[in-house]
Amino acid sequence: MHPDLMKRFDLTGRSALVTGGARGIGLEIARTLRMAGASLTLADLDLDATRKAAANVGPDVGAFRCDVTDPQSVRDLAAAIGPCLDILVNNAGVGREGLTRETSDEDWRFVISVNLDGVFYCCRTFGAAMAERGSGNIVNIGSMCGFIVTKPQNGPAYHASKAGVHMLTKTFACKWALSGVRVNAVAPGYIPTKMTSSPGDDISTWVELTPMGRLGRTEEIANVVQFLASDASSYMTGAVLNVDGGYTSW
Repeated sequence: MHPDLMKRFDLTGRSALVTGGARGIGLEIARTLRMAGASLTLADLDLDATRKAAANVGPDVGAFRCDVTDPQSVRDLAAAIGPCLDILVNNAGVGREGLTRETSDEDWRFVISVNLDGVFYCCRTFGAAMAERGSGNIVNIGSMCGFIVTKPQNGPAYHASKAGVHMLTKTFACKWALSGVRVNAVAPGYIPTKMTSSPGDDISTWVELTPMGRLGRTEEIANVVQFLASDASSYMTGAVLNVDGGYTSW
């Protein structure tokens, strides 16, 4: 491959933060950004797990505890990291299933707080600093559930939160476009992780409803994040890219 083309995907010299980076998709995103050359910081609620993940990714990877549902915790993280980031990946997320009448107030508030409030607080804190500097790149992790209602599970809080993430992505993209900050999102389909899979789950319905006939892999999400974080996507902002094996194409 021509070296000039490779440079478009290179993240050498850029600093990146991945929230929810201790496991699953977040950890794979961290590995991919590091392989692309970015200096890296991971943040998660479980500090011990975050430190282990950081050590797994590389000896120079930072690890911090952050509760994205707490705006002060997000501000403290920004202060601890120091200089303004080049890349922010808002990956922290949770899921709770249950029909609408079975969704408790606590479950509703928990999912919305992590998945939607957390993205807002992180965009507001880190994105504003990027805009003031005049450059930056934010990639939010949404979901195909932000576009469609999936089955057999039914999670109104999760669906609503991810639809909100997509709209926050577009809103911040428009607000900061002239400030040199790009904001995009990835909408994954079914990816087997600890959060999405439980012992005894029957995934046959998921596979059957996916045109490609299989579930996705964490690296297939990470690759798209790396593309959006790089200069290869320099004319993209406000985009929400489906990475779902064709699920939303039916």
